Amino acid sequence: MTVESERPDPEKLLAKLKAEEARTQNTRGRLRVYLGSAPGVGKTFAMLNEGHRRKERGTDVVIGYVETYTRPLTIKAAEGLECVPRRSVEYRGATLEELDVDAVIARRPQVVLVDELAHTNAPGSKHEKRWQDVEEIRDAGINVISTMNIQHLESLKDRVEQITGITVRETVPDTVLASADDVELIDMAPEALRRRMVHGNIYPPERAQRALQNFFRPGNLAALREMALRWTAAKADDQLDAYMREHDLAGWMVDERLLVCIDHRPIARTLLRRAAHMAHRLGCPILTLYVRTGDLSAAEQEALAQNRKLAEELGAPVEELQADDPVEAIAEYVEQHRITQVIMGHSQRSRWYKLLHGSLVQRMLRRLPEIDVHIVAERAGRKGAHE
Repeated sequence: MTVESERPDPEKLLAKLKAEEARTQNTRGRLRVYLGSAPGVGKTFAMLNEGHRRKERGTDVVIGYVETYTRPLTIKAAEGLECVPRRSVEYRGATLEELDVDAVIARRPQVVLVDELAHTNAPGSKHEKRWQDVEEIRDAGINVISTMNIQHLESLKDRVEQITGITVRETVPDTVLASADDVELIDMAPEALRRRMVHGNIYPPERAQRALQNFFRPGNLAALREMALRWTAAKADDQLDAYMREHDLAGWMVDERLLVCIDHRPIARTLLRRAAHMAHRLGCPILTLYVRTGDLSAAEQEALAQNRKLAEELGAPVEELQADDPVEAIAEYVEQHRITQVIMGHSQRSRWYKLLHGSLVQRMLRRLPEIDVHIVAERAGRKGAHE
């Protein structure tokens, strides 16, 4: 082994040092968010139950603000937990109650429960938004458990309004939710949620009927549920990436991910069909990669376009990279996307070419020893239309 191969990677060392420094110096409170697809899925109930569990373990837990909406189960779930008195705000002749940030910080519990992260505070409050209240509480070293619905995420505002026809007036910056230490999805099937609405478990009967005909339509709820599921899946993926980088687990795979490498040759169509068949059996996604190493003729460009079209029809749009060394480009892509299996074609090059330039397949196998590489030979006369 050479001295160069034994030398630690400076980037990995720096990442580990930064992570360790953050753990030792960060006294900021943690944030746990119960995320729902729509009102009524049980976020507040789950938050209160978490408060009781922590209290039973000896943690000092208080309620900073909980909105019960007079729901009997929610009211009962809040019983037995200490409540920090709310702050009264006079506005247009009415008295409004808001989270008292200063009182929470003065009380200094280990954990505070704060409902509805997207809430807009009454004019004259210390902060305009409740998520800003939460940030100040966390800065004081207090852990926060909160709730929000996916429609209040800033980046999804336009999509939610387009799908539901409802104007979203309160939003939370993506950075706030993304920086949460834990995000737990509170999921409920659309029909189950609509039944809860019909039974009066969410809104009073007169309001429930209007909601069922508007925001709580099955299509709306299904779309919102998909958004929530996708966001939490992406969050889990980011956390896994961070863990793998921190612990130098480049070869650690959780589920199957299939990459098919194509170009302009007819064999690409065979590779795509084989990849689709394997992905169906494995229940995993297909990623398709084309590495451009030089210019193509007009005929080759047309052939590549046809292969791209087939990839899209199979649900695997092609990602293109420009590189001088296709082996290194593919290997880096595999590592970045945590690919577990690769399918690629093996061209019928002459023996002299392989002796002079080396076999791309052999180089790939040496470069990715932990990955399953499936090689499909390019036979003379093969048109790629049939397996």
